[in-house]
Amino acid sequence: MNQAPGTFSGTQAADIVGISYRQLDYWARTDLVRPSVSEAKGSGSRRHYSYRNLLELRMVKSLLDAGIRLESVREVFAYLRHHVEHDITSAHIVIDGSSVVLCQGDDLIDVVRKGQGVLNLLPLAHVKDQVDGQIVALYPDLAEQVETPARRVG
Repeated sequence: MNQAPGTFSGTQAADIVGISYRQLDYWARTDLVRPSVSEAKGSGSRRHYSYRNLLELRMVKSLLDAGIRLESVREVFAYLRHHVEHDITSAHIVIDGSSVVLCQGDDLIDVVRKGQGVLNLLPLAHVKDQVDGQIVALYPDLAEQVETPARRVG
């Protein structure tokens, strides 16, 4: 495997996050989560994802698993990209049917502004734990890339 430290291939990213490569490809091509290290540019080139990309991909999967429509997930991510620059795992997302509320500190922000339903809490720190666990389980040789508080990147 010939890749830069701190990066994950598309296959590794899909395995770690628990999605199909087809989903990963679709999300990259439709600008939901684009690989921040390198994008595929023509035949034979490969995408490479950062650790933050893995967290974002896992968040997308968690939101979809919670029943949020893909269009609403796109709205959530557009908001997160503009308003949560550093540690995305320090925030929480509250899911109320098809509505999504971002909790940061004392602030509650309705990201989607529609729908009714049962409240579910998606703590984003749990997303980090899931990604870290999958990296260690599936790719032990990449375990040193798992973020620790001392190596946290923004």
